[in-house]
Amino acid sequence: MGKGKIKKVIKNTLLVLFLIFLIGMLIPQNLKMPVEGAGSHSYNHQTFWYEGWGTSIVHKGVDIFAKRGTPIRSSVYGIVVGVAEYGKGGKFVLVLGPKWRIHYFAHCDEIKTHIGAFVSPNTIIGTVGNTGNAKTTPAHLHYGIGTLVPYPWRIDTSPLGWQKSFYLNPIDYLN
Repeated sequence: MGKGKIKKVIKNTLLVLFLIFLIGMLIPQNLKMPVEGAGSHSYNHQTFWYEGWGTSIVHKGVDIFAKRGTPIRSSVYGIVVGVAEYGKGGKFVLVLGPKWRIHYFAHCDEIKTHIGAFVSPNTIIGTVGNTGNAKTTPAHLHYGIGTLVPYPWRIDTSPLGWQKSFYLNPIDYLN
């Protein structure tokens, strides 16, 4: 690789790191409802960290129900850091948003974004579905918010309670 290409790679890497820093520190976290047309009537307000949730043991997010194919928009400004079809989440998208929080959009019918994409609450990132372990349920978006820095004061004694320090209740932000 020549000097010009090395300089370009370094320049692009520094630009990405700077943008990630800006996303984490400067952009306010004003969450928007990710499912088009959904409201507080579209989800159960008691499901975050609900125990007895199948093989997951506890429910680490909220299920927002809507018709299959309903657009899913990013709930925050951020950068797409993951797009895959895997395991319980089926087709999912991960967005790194403000405060370096990871926003998890799972059970998508279709994914309409790619890794590295910059997104806003106006950006359609997928559509509502029931992929992964939701194959036998009505179409919905499983929306979760993970933190890279744990909140040790939120540890509880429920199964996997220590993990709760790495998750935020999305319902608190959607209401």
